[in-house]
Amino acid sequence: MTTTPASVTADQIFILLRDWLAGFLPAGLRTAADVVLGVIAIVAVFPALFALTTVFERKGLGRMQNRLGPNRVGPYGLFQPIADGIKALIKEDVVPLRADTVVHFLAPLTLVVAVFMEFAVLPMGRNMALVDMDAGLLFFFAMSASTELSVFMAGWSSRNKYSLLGAMRAIAQMISYEVVLVLSSISVVMIAGSLKLTKIVAEQNQYSGQFPHWYVFTPWGVAAALMYAIAATAETNRSPFDLPEGESELVAGYHTEYSGFKFALFFLGEYLAMFAISGLGVTLFLGGWSAPLQSLNVIPSWVWFFAKVMLCIFVFIWVRGTVPRLRQDQLMNFAWKFVLPFTLLDLVVTALWRFMGQGWLRWIVCTLILAAAYVLMGRFGLREERMGRRSYRYAE
Repeated sequence: MTTTPASVTADQIFILLRDWLAGFLPAGLRTAADVVLGVIAIVAVFPALFALTTVFERKGLGRMQNRLGPNRVGPYGLFQPIADGIKALIKEDVVPLRADTVVHFLAPLTLVVAVFMEFAVLPMGRNMALVDMDAGLLFFFAMSASTELSVFMAGWSSRNKYSLLGAMRAIAQMISYEVVLVLSSISVVMIAGSLKLTKIVAEQNQYSGQFPHWYVFTPWGVAAALMYAIAATAETNRSPFDLPEGESELVAGYHTEYSGFKFALFFLGEYLAMFAISGLGVTLFLGGWSAPLQSLNVIPSWVWFFAKVMLCIFVFIWVRGTVPRLRQDQLMNFAWKFVLPFTLLDLVVTALWRFMGQGWLRWIVCTLILAAAYVLMGRFGLREERMGRRSYRYAE
């Protein structure tokens, strides 16, 4: 399919704008200017998306729960994020007397900086990766793991047992599901043969007629994408895996002793992590910035990337409004008795898919293995143990 000069210009508009701005500088500074302008774009775009998403989420949840949601500040409540930001800025910053003030201050900053670093390797459009490194996927997971350090810093530095307990529960949850997150991504690496995210997108940016070769349209890809989605939900502490912030059990989790702008940074970091992990999922399984139909390639690539990311965000919101919170034992059993074994089996199925060659036989074999494992593990692997007769004891 041929592309018109106008469509090429629209697709590369941000690259052309960056090069135009950098052209005003001496030649020796242009490379650094390109990086700085890319950083400025990331720091500007994603917090703005965060502000819009909070309104979208609160209105969406209100609709699901038969209420209005934000509707007072600005037209249709669109200025609510501005009011919330002003409130966070002027609210008193309370620090416990016995807290480690330095670590207490650095914890939310560490979280936000680590999440912003994840965006550096995501290809958000054609030629729109800030840093196109060969080990981009490894870098993303390295930065993602850094967020667990900030959670521990917040809980430990507060000198509050509720905060420390919340941090330990959060870290146990994040480590458990981060194993699944990494293993589900290995399936893609096995097929693409690279840790380079731009190459992973390029491998999927191929078409049979009008239909793309996205990895999610294969048996192993569907399984890996589902396990990735479950792990991503737990990794970002979203419902039904939002136990680290369970107010009924832990006051407010690891950020119990935070207020004002520091608490807002934790809130910002959680949503930015949701954007980043959705962007990686789009890159790995949904073709990244490639169009869903070949005839739709006239639409700029960056439009498709952000449209897919916002679709993932909608799914996060939908799940939050419909699925109740799990218990801690249910969450950990689900991770270690179902999600992790199923992900390991999917790696074997991916290897079969890779070496069985073309044809319908691999479709049938891989689908049957995964379907049988899903049924058997769901029926027997998560069977609840028989509970004895309940007995009640009363103080006398």
